[in-house]
Amino acid sequence: MTPEERITVLTDGLHTILEQAVESPSHWQVLLDASATLWRYSGGNVALLMMQMAQRGTDEPTLVAGYREWERHGRTVLKGEHALWVIAPRTARMQEFTLPDGTRQRIRVGEKVPRGAVDDGKKTVITGWRGQAVFDVSQTQGTPLLVPRDGTGSGIDASELFGSLAEVAHRHGFEVHVDSAQYGLTSGYTDFAKNRVQVGAWLSAEERTAVLAHELGHVLLHGPDDAVGQLYGSSADHRGLAEVEAESVAYTVLRAHGIDRGPQSASYLAGWADAVIETENGARKLPISRVDIAKSVLGRVTAASKGILEVTHPPGFGGKVLAIEADPLLNRSYVGVALPAPSVDGPTIAGPGV
Repeated sequence: MTPEERITVLTDGLHTILEQAVESPSHWQVLLDASATLWRYSGGNVALLMMQMAQRGTDEPTLVAGYREWERHGRTVLKGEHALWVIAPRTARMQEFTLPDGTRQRIRVGEKVPRGAVDDGKKTVITGWRGQAVFDVSQTQGTPLLVPRDGTGSGIDASELFGSLAEVAHRHGFEVHVDSAQYGLTSGYTDFAKNRVQVGAWLSAEERTAVLAHELGHVLLHGPDDAVGQLYGSSADHRGLAEVEAESVAYTVLRAHGIDRGPQSASYLAGWADAVIETENGARKLPISRVDIAKSVLGRVTAASKGILEVTHPPGFGGKVLAIEADPLLNRSYVGVALPAPSVDGPTIAGPGV
């Protein structure tokens, strides 16, 4: 299969998955569940990895890396295993410059710069897309990988997570207030004019955390400077789609931290997508089909979730192997391998790079 054919097959597969997600809230929830595990990957690649593992009748992907990367981490791909494929960018290092007439151009680094041009520096740009072969940890063997887990044994501390989420809000210039006043019938509210997030004081610790995660979805996605956010938030006709995005962010973030909000967070995307198309038919900034809307929402949700989770540090690797330090006080569990026999030197922990 040529690289072009590979990209076509992957794109067609992604289209099918998104069609299913639009039609069924359960399919949308499955995508969010996988995104909570593989949150360091883009939404599209999470969907592709799920699809390929399902086609083979195996478990969902949990930790994914390329062949050479696994070798660097002390693991080898099992004989006879077939690669999973994700879509990766082709990049090139470009030289940017300004011509004497004021126009700006770029050429590949190493090519001759026109006479009189002013050097504006170098930049890596995306020039196209390619299929990249990767393997799940279940397809490998070798050095055990240990995943950090919550050490209390009693589940995630909702109050502690609330504090971490409040820090995310603070980094984006928002203050979080727990208040007994209620805005309409909502349990939380984001005020972009005052850079304030309000959460109901009458809620339990877990409910407050869930509401704050939802409001952070609005903070990251629906601000006045965001073109898509402006469109989604401009009237009640498509406010529903903004709520899908915010609740999907909350679901993904909480799931990554071990809190399952259940089916109530799996919103029915199809109805809102149709309403937006009907209301904003012909709008230039709006995706032209329900599948395009699903693709847009998934990409925005996973990007926002990653931004939150990079600050709140959920247990696990987020789908990519990262360097971890041995800590005898931290409870860890093995991923993708049988539990090794104890040794006098203790378990071996891989020391991977990025």
